[in-house]
Amino acid sequence: MIAKTRKNSLLFYTSDILTIPHAMFNRHGGRSAAPFSSLNCSYHVGDDPSAVKKNRELIRETIGASAVKGITQIHGDSILVVNNVAQVTETERKDAMVTDVPGIGLLIQQADCQAVLLHDPAKKVIGAIHSGWRGSVSNIIAKTIQCMEKEFAVRPSDILAVISPSLGPCCGEFVNYHAELPPNFLSFQTSKNHFDFQAISRMQLIHAGVTEKNIDTVKKCTVCDEDFFSYRRAVRRRNGQTGRNGSIIALPEK
Repeated sequence: MIAKTRKNSLLFYTSDILTIPHAMFNRHGGRSAAPFSSLNCSYHVGDDPSAVKKNRELIRETIGASAVKGITQIHGDSILVVNNVAQVTETERKDAMVTDVPGIGLLIQQADCQAVLLHDPAKKVIGAIHSGWRGSVSNIIAKTIQCMEKEFAVRPSDILAVISPSLGPCCGEFVNYHAELPPNFLSFQTSKNHFDFQAISRMQLIHAGVTEKNIDTVKKCTVCDEDFFSYRRAVRRRNGQTGRNGSIIALPEK
């Protein structure tokens, strides 16, 4: 079940599937000025870096992590295996992170793309995935789970997964879907040019070995719900300049 919580001026969603620190934040309660108002989590969109730093510190305090670490997301399918906190820098060009190190908050930055948060309580391993439509096409979800299997001997059936607020089927329009999307996505077509990417991610998790009952979804569309940053909405209204929502997961420190 999904819950909405307020803490330290921030509003965020959590899932009772995950019993470790995690949160999927909306755009309110931060320190950034317009058009990044106010909890922008990204250094890469033109916001004042000092405001982003303060926003991430608020997030760190809210979930109780010792560090919040983000990367440069490039809509690819590369995965960073995190062995220590110093290893994660903003220059890392990846779209997923996995770790067994307690205290490190793995931060995904998004504005319509999904964050998929993973936890294996048996092996005490977590993963955080940035998955836009390109990530769905390359199936970064399956690749991240395979990485967790290889690096940490995780069993996919032990994984718990949560899909963040993101582009919903109501606004998931892909006019050029014949060229952009693979044929097996057609079963998730909800109208002429619209697709349910939250359901696609659920399918990819199940095909990767995650048990269906271990998957939760925050069924919020970031385009429709103005409590979230949305790139598609910003394109319609101005030049596409907007902030990034933050979704984060961390292993508790001993």
